[in-house]
Amino acid sequence: MKIAIAGSGALGSRFGFALHQADNEVVLIDNWVDHINAIREHGLKMTIDNQTHNAAIPIITPQEIPANVTVELLIVFTKAMQLDQMLQDVKPIMNDNTKVLCLLNGIGHEDIIAKHVSRKNIFIGNTMWTANLVAPGHSESFGAGSVNLQNLAPGEENMAIAIADVLTEAGLNAHFTENVHNTIYLKACVNGTMNGLCTLLDVNMADFGATKDAHDMVASIVKEFAAVAAFENVQLDVEEAIEFVEKCYDRTTIGEHFPSMHQDLIKNHRLTEIDYINGAISRKGRKYGVSTPYCDFLTQLIHAKEDIILK
Repeated sequence: MKIAIAGSGALGSRFGFALHQADNEVVLIDNWVDHINAIREHGLKMTIDNQTHNAAIPIITPQEIPANVTVELLIVFTKAMQLDQMLQDVKPIMNDNTKVLCLLNGIGHEDIIAKHVSRKNIFIGNTMWTANLVAPGHSESFGAGSVNLQNLAPGEENMAIAIADVLTEAGLNAHFTENVHNTIYLKACVNGTMNGLCTLLDVNMADFGATKDAHDMVASIVKEFAAVAAFENVQLDVEEAIEFVEKCYDRTTIGEHFPSMHQDLIKNHRLTEIDYINGAISRKGRKYGVSTPYCDFLTQLIHAKEDIILK
């Protein structure tokens, strides 16, 4: 399959590498000059469970998309706040049959994608794979992961299953689900706890989990996600969601991982996606009349941290 990865940072590179190794025709798209130059000069370096591989995968900026070249599948891995502009920029690589799969952290991205793509071509989901950028051109991943996805428009179930099959053949453990919003909200509970809290405390997930107040903090945030989700016909089992989050503490799987928000703000001094995670719950809480004090405060704290670091 001809596949483009729009947003080829840590996780985009991980998926691009896996799909390339499975003999798909892959092109990476990104705007980070140092990353692009490193991959062009040395290939994409990918370290998986402490084994390092190298792959010669083409990488371009959106402005370098060749004329009359389109792909069958576009997977978007931008930061949430970059999604709208990226989709505008990569329009030349899409045609009326190009499918777009969104696996971004956060909630509500389909509304942005629908501004650029027919709803019948939109597929949404989430992933539990993790990755870090070691350096430009070098991504690192460890532990197992999975992908859940669904078609946005009715009648496209067979295509959703076909996309899941392509990802699974590349070792990415993908599944078609008939209720992806449940899995998106469940993953959002992970992002809504681990991202902000690990960033503020400057720890990985295992070290956060070892604190005596970890359970109570996670439970308070998850309850707010569940209360908002109920107004969108998504029924989250709070105890199940808490248990799902707390599996992240396991050092033998992904516990040593620093969440993407920590990588963005603490390591790379970039703005975060907090407005699309806890901030989204705060906005929806105001809309539905649901009190979300923990998400409100966590969003404010991250913005304050951005002000301090990025001033």
